[in-house]
Amino acid sequence: MTALLEVREVTKRFGGGLFDKRQLTALERFSLTVPSDRAIVTAVAGESGSGKTTLARLILGILSPTEGQILFKGRDLRHMTGGERREFRRQVQAIFQDPYEVYNPFYRVDHVFDMVIGNFGLASGPEEAKQLKSEAVEVVGLRPDDVLGKFPHELSGGQRQRVMVARAFLARPRLIVADEPVSMVDASLRALILDVMLHLRDDYGISFLYITHDLSTAFQVSDDICILYQGTVAEVGPISGPIREPKHPYTQLLVGSIPLPDPDDTWQGRVDLPPDDRWSSADVGCRYRARCPFAMPHCAEASPPLYEVGANHFASCYLYEGRPEFATVAVVAT
Repeated sequence: MTALLEVREVTKRFGGGLFDKRQLTALERFSLTVPSDRAIVTAVAGESGSGKTTLARLILGILSPTEGQILFKGRDLRHMTGGERREFRRQVQAIFQDPYEVYNPFYRVDHVFDMVIGNFGLASGPEEAKQLKSEAVEVVGLRPDDVLGKFPHELSGGQRQRVMVARAFLARPRLIVADEPVSMVDASLRALILDVMLHLRDDYGISFLYITHDLSTAFQVSDDICILYQGTVAEVGPISGPIREPKHPYTQLLVGSIPLPDPDDTWQGRVDLPPDDRWSSADVGCRYRARCPFAMPHCAEASPPLYEVGANHFASCYLYEGRPEFATVAVVAT
């Protein structure tokens, strides 16, 4: 069965201009598969600069890969016809981080829905368009009278972000790329927005690529997870593997830095990373070696492959040398 989306060993480099030949590898040999027979939530996590947003822009077709392929229903994004690209844009929607900057303050909230309806011909007339908008906002837990017809400044940040989820849902997509969708709303609303994501997955068959730096929320909603470090895969597997039993030193550090939700248990964790200069990082060797407490001489000689450390669970670290290894592993839920 043809996958809904395939990212095949994609590499993206920036730089290499006339006066500065240096290049920054933002993403290296990344693979991901979103199946077409079931809806899943795949988390891509890592610190700022790890390549998460670059991956999102590649999948949305905003950027083109330097190497590798991105296929939607078996068709390479770079070779799509006009009609195929239009259908791709309907079926792959995006939710961005900032619920404030995505609106034009001179237009009412309805404008973001009207653009989707008009661009994809979703309604035959004003009454049908009104019905579609009302249904979309109700799906995300809002009342039409509370948001439709209002200006963006009249809505709270949580309402604005849920309206953007409703806008994405309006196109009836198969995949939503959610880039840090809850990082700029308060804690009381995060659970509500994440619950909407699960509702769309379970009841409407919409898959999500959930890009986040927050492992706690990733654990709550995701089926599987990929941990990125400087554009390379550090660890990947079903969500319970890398979070409950992290194997890569970087993942262990990330998980260990999460405070426990217990007021009687004082958090003793400490995140202490040395400075990191991405421009000086060599393309050979493990990119984490300068920070790693377990670094070995051959960590500087070649990038470690992905070693199997559990059921569908892989880590890119020479600590597991001798176990079955793979040149690349596609991120896909089991």
